[in-house]
Amino acid sequence: MAPSEARPPLRVAHVITRLIVGGAQENTVASVRELGRLPGWDLQLVSGPSPGPEGSLLDYLPPGLPLTVVPPLVRPLHPWNDLRALQSLTRLFRARAPHVVHTHSGKAGFLGRLAAARAGVPIVVHTIHGPSFGPWQGWLPNRLFTAAERQAARHTTRFVSVAHAMTRHYLAAGIGTPPQYTCIYSGFDLAPFLNAAPDPPQRRRWGLDPGDIVIGKIARLFPLKGHDDLLDVAPGLVRRCPRLRFLLVGDGPWRARLERKARVLGLEKHVRFTGLVPPHQIPALVALMDILVHLSRREGLARALPQAMAAGKPVVACDCDGAAEVCRPGDTGALVPPGDSEALTARLLELAADPQRRQTMGRRGRALVQELFPLPRMIAALRDLYRELLAQRPALAPPPSPMPP
Repeated sequence: MAPSEARPPLRVAHVITRLIVGGAQENTVASVRELGRLPGWDLQLVSGPSPGPEGSLLDYLPPGLPLTVVPPLVRPLHPWNDLRALQSLTRLFRARAPHVVHTHSGKAGFLGRLAAARAGVPIVVHTIHGPSFGPWQGWLPNRLFTAAERQAARHTTRFVSVAHAMTRHYLAAGIGTPPQYTCIYSGFDLAPFLNAAPDPPQRRRWGLDPGDIVIGKIARLFPLKGHDDLLDVAPGLVRRCPRLRFLLVGDGPWRARLERKARVLGLEKHVRFTGLVPPHQIPALVALMDILVHLSRREGLARALPQAMAAGKPVVACDCDGAAEVCRPGDTGALVPPGDSEALTARLLELAADPQRRQTMGRRGRALVQELFPLPRMIAALRDLYRELLAQRPALAPPPSPMPP
C-alpha cells in the first residue's frame, strides 16, 4: 500500500476520573501504554486532577504517555463542575474524533459516555472495575447511581467486566443486556511478583523478626476496605499466636483513626503501617507476607489478590463481588462471609499454624494467576474487542496488528 493510501490510525481515548494509586488506574495506564505501542494505533489518556492521600500515579507515568487533564472532572458530585466536565469532554472528543472512547470509574464513566454520545463517537466501551451501587450504601444513593448507570448504558457499545461477578451484578440491576458484556481480567506485569523474595533488610525495616508470621493487607485506608474487621480480630489472634504481625500497606483519610485504634487495642508491637508505597515497591512488601487478607465490601476483583498469589502467597478474602473467582477455598485460599469475625479468626489461625498448607496454596494460586492475569493476555483481549466492534461498522476498518491472534 502506497504511503498516501495508508490507513489512518485507530484513535482510542481512555477516560478515568482520577489517576490515584490503585488497581483501576494501573489497569488504565497499562492499557494506554501497551496498545499505544501497536503500529497504527493512536492512544490518548484523559483524567481529572489526581490529588489525595492515596497517592498519584502522575509521578510514575511512562515518559511520553499522552495525557490530557480535565480540571473540572472531579470525583465528588458537583453539578457545576460536572456540567463543565461534560462540556470539556464533548469538545475534546469532537476535536480528536476518536473511533473508540473507553471509560473507567463512576464519574468519568457516566460523563465520558454522555460526552461520547454527544460528540458522535461510534464505539463506546466502559470497564466496570467495581460496583457503583450496592448494599453498602443507602437506598437513595442506590437509586440515583443505578438510574445513572441505566442511562449511560444506552450509550454503551460494550461493557468490560473485570470479574464475572460484575456482569451478574449489573444485569441484575437492569443495566444493559447479556450480549453487551465481556469479561477481561485486569492483567499486570507478573514478573516482579513471580520473582519476589523475602529481603532481610526489609524485614528489619518494618520490625519483623525471622520467626514472625506476617499477615499483610494492601488497600487504601478508607471506608469499606475492611481494616476494622481485621483489627477487631487481631487481639484474639495474637493471644493464640503471639508471633503474628500485621503489615498494612497503603494510606488514606482513615490512617490516624486506624493507628489510634491499634494503640487502644494494645497492638502497637504487632501492627505496622507502611504508609503510601509506590507501585514498584509492592512486590518487595508482598514477599514479606505469609498470608494476604483482603476484606473489602466493595470491589470488582481486588488487584492485591492476584498480586499476592503471583508471589506464591495464600489469600483470605471477604466473599464479595469477584473475590471467589481467584480465592478458591481449600485451593488458593479461604473465603469468609462479610462481618463474620469467627470465620475470619479460624481461617487465619489455620493458615498461620500450617506452613506446608500455605506453600501448597501459594503454588496453586501462582499457577492460576499465570493463566488468567498476564498483561499481554489482557492487552490482546482489548485489541480483539476493539477490532470486533469496529468490524461491525463497515466504514471503520480496524488497523493491522502485529500481535498474534
